[in-house]
Amino acid sequence: MGSARSLQRVEKNNAGGMVGSHEGMTEKVFWAILEKGDDGILVLNADGSIVYSNTVFADLTGFGRSEIVNRSFYEFVAPDQREALGPIEEILGKRQGKFCREITFLTKKGSQVVTDTCFSPDYDQDPPLMYVYVRDLTEWKHIEGELKKANSFFINLIESSVDGIIAADTKGNIIIFNHSAEQLTGYKANEVIGGKLHITEIYPEGVAKEIMRKLRSEEYGGVGKLTPIRIKVLTKDKEEIPIELSAALVYEEGKEIASVGIFTDLRERLKIEEQLQQTHLQLVQSEKMASVGKLAAGVAHEINNPLGGILIYASLMLEDMPEDDPKREDIKRIVQETTRCKEIVKSLLEFGHQSGPKFEPVDVNRAIVDGLFFLENQAIFHNIEIVKDLDPFLPRVLGNASQLKQVFMNMVVNAADAMSGNGRLTIRTRLSEDESTVTVEFTDTGVGIPEENLSKIFDPFFTTKEVGKGTGLGLAVCYGIAEKHGGRIEVDSKVGEGTTFRIILPVKGEQKGETIREDTSF
Repeated sequence: MGSARSLQRVEKNNAGGMVGSHEGMTEKVFWAILEKGDDGILVLNADGSIVYSNTVFADLTGFGRSEIVNRSFYEFVAPDQREALGPIEEILGKRQGKFCREITFLTKKGSQVVTDTCFSPDYDQDPPLMYVYVRDLTEWKHIEGELKKANSFFINLIESSVDGIIAADTKGNIIIFNHSAEQLTGYKANEVIGGKLHITEIYPEGVAKEIMRKLRSEEYGGVGKLTPIRIKVLTKDKEEIPIELSAALVYEEGKEIASVGIFTDLRERLKIEEQLQQTHLQLVQSEKMASVGKLAAGVAHEINNPLGGILIYASLMLEDMPEDDPKREDIKRIVQETTRCKEIVKSLLEFGHQSGPKFEPVDVNRAIVDGLFFLENQAIFHNIEIVKDLDPFLPRVLGNASQLKQVFMNMVVNAADAMSGNGRLTIRTRLSEDESTVTVEFTDTGVGIPEENLSKIFDPFFTTKEVGKGTGLGLAVCYGIAEKHGGRIEVDSKVGEGTTFRIILPVKGEQKGETIREDTSF
């Protein structure tokens, strides 16, 4: 205990204000160093008793120095750490050098203080002493906690984003790859982070280089920023996905260290945009059809009366003519053609909503067969193979058989014209999975329709035929008839490969489930 007594004596002398001699001045400086530092300092005997405590340690724990000295060091250490630390005597016996560890001390008020505590054995003393240096980590722990909290929030923010977020270093190694990026590309984060996948591999060839060029340019949002652009990215299966990309460069001390991009999946948005565009086109088409309907009705009314007069006078002439009169056949032809004109006028009136056709359950297959009966023997069909794939159990639709037959015949004639009388026409009928609609498809192997004309083919008076060979009313009338039946017409076409027209008609409610049992094969 000689060392302890010596320390106590020196401390006592210092407290008494020892001055005047060189030795006294040295001791005063020595004690000032011990007392005015930032760290708490303890001196321990081999048995763990505290020989000396500076004011910093006393202030840290809230005990007075007199309450600390001569007590066991372990009384101030949190119970769960005492055993792990081990006896001071045993530590000194191992003659090991300085070591540090995190120690939690108990305060007088019952709270705890986390510290970074270093133990430094002094084997020059007899018996050896243990010097203990204690640094309060409370502020550091608070900062560390705040950083962890901020980092956790940052990670959750990135992972919770509905958009893909991908960051890469200047070498192209991916360092951030959130959950939405996984869903977008099909890659898992552990498959790409850490140099496992280069950032350029998620873009089509040359796109990554172009993005970096724009990021470093003033023209696309300023240097280091990229305002949203539409591009495509590659999935794990090499599928191209349309996305909207906004990006930025990350700098540190003015030096470029990384790039980060926000990837917005456009597939659903583009689908909605397409649906809106189709709805708009349908509305425009409906307005056009309403206009042409009014025009057709007006023209039909004007033509109907003179046609009626021609038909009456021609019929009277025919009745008065002898059976052997050579002009009788000419008059018959006048009556036939006039009657045909009257039927056309009737269709125009119905198209213009001036008269209503009778709607009843219609056998779609039979309407197609009846229409083909009048067309198949015409010269234009001699070199056309007609393939019929008609569902024999197709339910009836509510409609007008004559009008539907007119639509189907128009589709067949248009197909023959598109193939210039040489090719294959496939006519197919089927019921939708939910049994709510019947679809009639006409697929030809003709020249196809250019993309720029697809949106115009149902416009009244639009035609690609030569002057004098078409009025452009055929498809417009068909569109109007399908619309009046509660249905629609769709078209797919590729230039040089052919065209498919689909007429989709609703199944009659109370007839739903009824099937056609007649044999419609031929």
